[in-house]
Amino acid sequence: MELAALLNKEHDEKRQGEAFLTANNANHNSKKFYIESYGCAMNFSDSEVVAAILQSDGFQATAVFEEADLLLINTCSIREKAEMTIRKRLTEFRKAKRSNPGMLIGILGCMAERLKSQLLEEEKLVDLVIGPDAYRTLPLLIKEATGGQKGVNVLLSREETYGDISPIRLNSNGITAFVSITRGCNNMCSFCVVPFTRGRERSRDSISILKEINQLVDDGYKEITLLGQNVDSYYWLNETTGVPVTFALLLEQAALVSPLLRVRFSTSHPKDITDDVLHTIAKYENICKCIHLPVQSGNTRVLQLMNRTYTREWYLAKIDRIRMLIPECSITSDMIAGFCTETEEEHLDTLSLMNYSNFDMSYMYYYSERPGTLAARRFTDDIPLETKKRRLQEIVDKQGELSTKSNQNDIGKIFKVLIENNSKRDQHDWTGRTSQNKITVFPKSNTAEKPGDYVWIKIYDCTRATLLGKIVDQA
Repeated sequence: MELAALLNKEHDEKRQGEAFLTANNANHNSKKFYIESYGCAMNFSDSEVVAAILQSDGFQATAVFEEADLLLINTCSIREKAEMTIRKRLTEFRKAKRSNPGMLIGILGCMAERLKSQLLEEEKLVDLVIGPDAYRTLPLLIKEATGGQKGVNVLLSREETYGDISPIRLNSNGITAFVSITRGCNNMCSFCVVPFTRGRERSRDSISILKEINQLVDDGYKEITLLGQNVDSYYWLNETTGVPVTFALLLEQAALVSPLLRVRFSTSHPKDITDDVLHTIAKYENICKCIHLPVQSGNTRVLQLMNRTYTREWYLAKIDRIRMLIPECSITSDMIAGFCTETEEEHLDTLSLMNYSNFDMSYMYYYSERPGTLAARRFTDDIPLETKKRRLQEIVDKQGELSTKSNQNDIGKIFKVLIENNSKRDQHDWTGRTSQNKITVFPKSNTAEKPGDYVWIKIYDCTRATLLGKIVDQA
């Protein structure tokens, strides 16, 4: 799955689960729910859909899980470590349930679909198991579980997009928001469990997408991220007009909603990002100049084993095309170290591809075999763990060099930055991101700038992960 590597710090399974509190939970007599989300941005977006469904059923959110009537974890199965983290958290929840026997514990998302029998029967950790396409049935399943039965629905759908549900923006800063445009995945990458846990790909209708974006703008949001396992394959036919909506057209329509709205997207599969998309990005100033383009390996033989459907040379040609059409575009990626049968020379191919591509940032992991995937059925996980970890460290070190060099190249330049929040390290500083999705920290000025404002920042220094600058007059 590509989306597990979205954009920035928010979106990998290392992130701790968050409790979300809606703004309108003043009714202290209502039932309360608590939800934690792990993994990719789609899970966080799904949790906002779940919150809307629960609120319509009379639930209100709480930030204190001990006082909840319903505890939910929206899960990730992309790597074994993510599942281990969630199992540990479930054990902690079970302790809370001992003092509140009426409390229900539920698993949502990919892990729910993959491990339903183990969670319900073998380990008896949960009362509810709901797959990604079954959230509409939550109220009924809760009633069943309240009556003593296990509430289970992990059926996958070929139609469900939740397009008619207005998500409740959880723990929102009021500035940035996710907008889901596709669900599922048709790419059968051999290492990936997503096609089996999220089902076949389907596109949400563009009418509901644009309605949601317009509402976000009316509510004061300044940035959206269009989400999908593979956004570039978005396709919806408007049966009223007979006009097909491709991702390039949808991206343009989103940009035209407001010139003050920044538009991001993730994730792209290299085989599907077209020149039409690249030209659209180049055409509109408010479409962010950042493309996440997961490569996974720099060696053609390994890519074939991964069923990535492109070669090393083809990928590098795509990098060249992006650089030519959008010179200021940042490119980020994913890498997997130690895939089945990978040799030392093939590992070095990944390092050399990184050098050529000059990735601004990457998400990097060593291979973790997932039961049920094509790789688990076809190949032997034959690379020793010590070798995987060593190769991963070399990839991490290489990306560190590239990220530092990329940031150093920005010193002296002026960027338009959207202020998002106070700096976590110093309340006298703001933090925001450039169009290229680089975190930027800068001192507050004596003017009245605030989160949600755009400011021009001149970069004077950097770290490996952050640009450091000062507010200047418009470039």
